[in-house]
Amino acid sequence: MGFRENLKSELTYSGMTAKELSARSGVNKYSIDNYLNARGQVPSAEAAVRIARVLGVSVEYLVTGEEASPPPALRVPAGEAHAIARFAEQLTEADRKFALEFIKWMKDRAESVAKRRPFR
Repeated sequence: MGFRENLKSELTYSGMTAKELSARSGVNKYSIDNYLNARGQVPSAEAAVRIARVLGVSVEYLVTGEEASPPPALRVPAGEAHAIARFAEQLTEADRKFALEFIKWMKDRAESVAKRRPFR
């Protein structure tokens, strides 16, 4: 899949409209509509970064449909990932949204700490 298909998929997954994505990302709606239409115009790097941040995915994912492999220390074992998904399926929609926001907050916090500490 390409950018257009991945963007459509992520919009559907997030429940966000193109108009909401435009408002949150600062990329005008006409451009987003062009990324989503049959010709599938590809955005500039800056627009792709803004869109990816709002959707909570990487630009690489939007372009290729695959995430870059995280360093081994950050990889979630498959069993844990499946357990998290199974637990999430049993939650109400509101609780799933809360859990997702909490996980995003923890990820952002970890990234912030990592930026302050140089790697050895």
